[in-house]
Amino acid sequence: MKPGLSLRMSQHLALTPQLQQSIRLLQLSTLELSQEVDQMLDENPFLERAEEEATAEAFGLDQADTHVSLGDRVSESASTSSSSEDSASETRDEAVTDVAESWDGDGSVDMRADDSEWGGDAPARQNSGDDTADAVDLARSAGSLTDFLHRQALSLRLSEVDRAALRFLIESLNDDGYLTDTLPELAASLAGSDDFEQLDELVHRFTVALGLLQSLEPVGVGARDLAECLRIQIKAWLKDDPEDAVAQAALAICAQPLEMLAKRDFKRLAVACGLDEAVVKAAISFIGRLEPKPGRPFVQAEQNVIIPDVLVINTSKTGTPKFRIQLNPDVMPKLRVHDIYANALRGGKGDNHAGLQQRLQEARWFIKNIQQRFDTILRVSTAIVERQKNFFTHGPLAMRPLVLREIADELGMHESTISRVTTAKYMATPQGTFELKYFFGSGLGTDSGSAASSTAVRALIKQFVAAEKPAKPLSDNQISEMLKEQGIDCARRTVAKYREALKIAPANLRKTL
Repeated sequence: MKPGLSLRMSQHLALTPQLQQSIRLLQLSTLELSQEVDQMLDENPFLERAEEEATAEAFGLDQADTHVSLGDRVSESASTSSSSEDSASETRDEAVTDVAESWDGDGSVDMRADDSEWGGDAPARQNSGDDTADAVDLARSAGSLTDFLHRQALSLRLSEVDRAALRFLIESLNDDGYLTDTLPELAASLAGSDDFEQLDELVHRFTVALGLLQSLEPVGVGARDLAECLRIQIKAWLKDDPEDAVAQAALAICAQPLEMLAKRDFKRLAVACGLDEAVVKAAISFIGRLEPKPGRPFVQAEQNVIIPDVLVINTSKTGTPKFRIQLNPDVMPKLRVHDIYANALRGGKGDNHAGLQQRLQEARWFIKNIQQRFDTILRVSTAIVERQKNFFTHGPLAMRPLVLREIADELGMHESTISRVTTAKYMATPQGTFELKYFFGSGLGTDSGSAASSTAVRALIKQFVAAEKPAKPLSDNQISEMLKEQGIDCARRTVAKYREALKIAPANLRKTL
């Protein structure tokens, strides 16, 4: 062989920075897009928020410095959440330092504390006179669960070591208000593994602090498991009414394995607790009104509120429904290129001018890509509504099978593009708010030769279970036979898969003995 030169022609796809940005913006959720816009506004001086609403025709694709009609609501929950997590981490580190610095090793204790869904309203104590507090309002007023507990701990007269131990336990709680780590594990994280004397003393300090923690509001906080959480709430109830026979029976039931309680096995519980079956039923009903997650009201629920990207509105007053599909203006950032800075670059020269010109072009690309993102979402949403008209009129039972390829072929796009558009994007409809992926589903064969949507089959299964007799719930085999009577060929395993997806318990757990 000898070396030589040759020419070869080939074609390949090159992803330009503009195309890469367009793809990335397309797959972002509403919250992530807001963060991206905030970041771009900080980094690019040529980009600014438009002060007034502009029409879609004046978006500025042809004119460089025209306003963009894209709403002005930008969520700040992500930055708030990030700062809250940093604050919680710093507080926990301070608690570790306090315990380490306050430990003197002499074993002295100077504690001067005062001894003073399963659904439904929990029969728990209240510090204030308001017995009905909205969860979101409580979260806003009280802040996080740890902040709420720290404020209560300030009223306790404790030594520095005990106060630090209580503070450390508060910072060790999870979002539900449970203490997932054992006291020896928490002590081992502070004391040396070979210093058994210090380890035992820390366990003792944490045991005292745990009793104080479980006496704070909300009732049940600081429990190590669900059974202990329920027992704490029942004991708090019995302090106000020691003669309550139902509460006493509930306390005895919570001392038994929770499997019997989950299965609502009244007979076995009655025998195990030595109680009458009627009292057991009343006690289980009482337990059902307790709060299994004491920290739930303090979760920042407003951060999880879904803001739809697309609105489907029925414009027909009577007769056949007629739907209008439009973008939600509240999630569309309203941006423009800064006129003064853009005009100042005209006629300039030099290396610095070239760099600034590139930043100006990036700002224009960003505005164009955002407009293209929302235009693609609107096109895909319109195609979905056209194919699922019956769903918007009659509900999930009228859903038809639909796959990404059908929408992709109709709009001349790739399936991966449709997948990006339908992920973490939501549509508000007369039937409720759904993710765009909800409208896609495989089909099951029917006797007529057509296909039934898996979404419609799940809705039908949910309907069957809702109408069953509590004393004789339907098994997966029976549901499969009922679907076959409806002309839908659905195997028992498929029924079990759909039932689990709907979070419906098996027949033996749904049965009321």
